[in-house]
Amino acid sequence: MSQFSFHWQLAHRILRDKGNRFAKPIIRLSVFGVALGVVIMLIALGVTSGYKQVIEEKVVAMGQHIRISHYDRNYSDEQIPITLNDTLLEELHSNPEVTSIQPFATKVGIIKTSDQVEGIVLKGVDSSFNGLQFAHNIVEGDTLQLNDTTANNHIILSKHLTDKLQIKLGDKVRTYFVQDPPRQRSFTLTGIYETGLPEYDAKFALVDLRHVQKLNNWNTQQVSGVEVLTSDYNKIDETGEQIHHQIDMNLKAETIKQIYPEIFDWIALFDTNVSVLLIITTCVCMITMMSIFFIIILENTRLIGILKTLGMKTKHVLTTFLIVSGRTLLKGLLIGNIFGLGLGWLQQKFHFVKLDPDTYYVNFVPIKFQALEVVLLNISVFTACMLVLVVPAWIISRKISPVKAVQFE
Repeated sequence: MSQFSFHWQLAHRILRDKGNRFAKPIIRLSVFGVALGVVIMLIALGVTSGYKQVIEEKVVAMGQHIRISHYDRNYSDEQIPITLNDTLLEELHSNPEVTSIQPFATKVGIIKTSDQVEGIVLKGVDSSFNGLQFAHNIVEGDTLQLNDTTANNHIILSKHLTDKLQIKLGDKVRTYFVQDPPRQRSFTLTGIYETGLPEYDAKFALVDLRHVQKLNNWNTQQVSGVEVLTSDYNKIDETGEQIHHQIDMNLKAETIKQIYPEIFDWIALFDTNVSVLLIITTCVCMITMMSIFFIIILENTRLIGILKTLGMKTKHVLTTFLIVSGRTLLKGLLIGNIFGLGLGWLQQKFHFVKLDPDTYYVNFVPIKFQALEVVLLNISVFTACMLVLVVPAWIISRKISPVKAVQFE
């Protein structure tokens, strides 16, 4: 029999010993404590990842990862046009991180019904618009069906606007634009979207790009800007900086983090809170394991003395009781993972826990588990808890005298 096999069997006997009447309920309580800690940490990680993914999808569906516009743009919805020429397109396509490019143009206007008036921003897009990605936000109707030959008179409004204006699919939407001379356009409502982001839902309406260009008296190459989608969201800061230096001096490239800092600053604060929670919960697991370790040692002091009397070395005694603690910890981790991942899956499937979309941008708690994060979490908790036991285990094993331990009651 190998030494490890002997230590494993001895640890198994210690855990199964019916004489450990005091340690038994404490061990069960410690397993429950570790399991509860793992559930909390898994849910925290899952919510963070899920929330990031949902917010990214919502923002990207409306604005992509990087926006290129005129350098003198003053952050209003009336923008200085830029020219979409072959030189600009070649510069963008030369960056390996760029996967798609879509031009857009905006125009501030008013929607008027028989008894309601509401300000809007027409956002014109062309056939390069990522309709499949935006389709996730459509709650009624369909996304824009665009082609390169003829413009259509379809419009997509947010649920927020349609509820306020009391209009429905198929209705005529009359828009008015204050300019010289004043202009009016009629569109047919073919789609209703809801992103949950007040910055979009309160004002944006999607139409064919050519309508906005005509309203702005622009030619077919003039647009308000270009939206760029990249292959790796985690590299958008670096890619945005590269594109900014590639394009002309009168243009600028901004990432969605720079365009909507309030949203991403809030998410960053959310990350900080989760990190603090993970540290505190890990510390609680470590303290729990130290407590149960001391209790197991205390109840098995006579056994330690007998083993030492029979010639077992201190390091072997240490190994045995570390295996006892490790098995208890692994049991807690296993139970915690089963319940944590199970609860996360149920929430993602059935959306039991709801949220106020006006405050949190989504109407339920999103959860997404990353396999690597789950594995690293378990390894980190196990390693931290076991390392914190090594020093006290070594000290206690060396301090226990065989003679006194055998006499210990």
